[in-house]
Amino acid sequence: METTARGGETAQTLDRGLRLLHLVADAPGGLTVTEAANRLGVGRAAVYRLVGALAAHGMLRRDGGGRLRLGAGVLHLARRAQPLLAEGALPALRRLAEQAGATAHLTVVEGGEGVALVVVEPSWTSFHVAYRTGARHPLERGAAGRAILAGRAGAAGPVSTAGELQSGAYGVAAPVLGVPGLEASVGVVALAPLDAEVVDAQVLAAATAIAAALS
Repeated sequence: METTARGGETAQTLDRGLRLLHLVADAPGGLTVTEAANRLGVGRAAVYRLVGALAAHGMLRRDGGGRLRLGAGVLHLARRAQPLLAEGALPALRRLAEQAGATAHLTVVEGGEGVALVVVEPSWTSFHVAYRTGARHPLERGAAGRAILAGRAGAAGPVSTAGELQSGAYGVAAPVLGVPGLEASVGVVALAPLDAEVVDAQVLAAATAIAAALS
């Protein structure tokens, strides 16, 4: 019984630590210990213990104002995970770019923003949108970010936008659903309006393929 109890306490501590990391990741301005305690529903002393353990592994840090922020250890893990995500997504993105004749991309959530993790340009078009890997944008702007927000609300359908991130650019994106721990979208961006009847189906098929490859 004692071993079972200790195992339960360890699991609870691990769960709280992971929840704390997610809370800090979703707070661009960082969190105070009091704010973290309130959101976790625990005492400040418990948060201090979690912070101590996570800081020792480089996962959290305290800035000059004492606010909790992600540490370099999280970035190290993310960099090691990104090539695996890219490798899994590339076949579907290449197929999507060639089918749609538009620049295809996989966008993931990082620090409350959308980040273009993988970008594939079509090989046969004379002109297409140049979209830089690593480009960041608010989730509330652009098809990629809006699709991620739609996915949070349980909507799987494609989202279309025009000129929100770049004047004269048109985007279509759909959320990548069903991959634990991943918030992402797949989409295309073009210099002319896209045929929704055709491109929507292509984007949805790519999102489904990427989810299967990464699951």
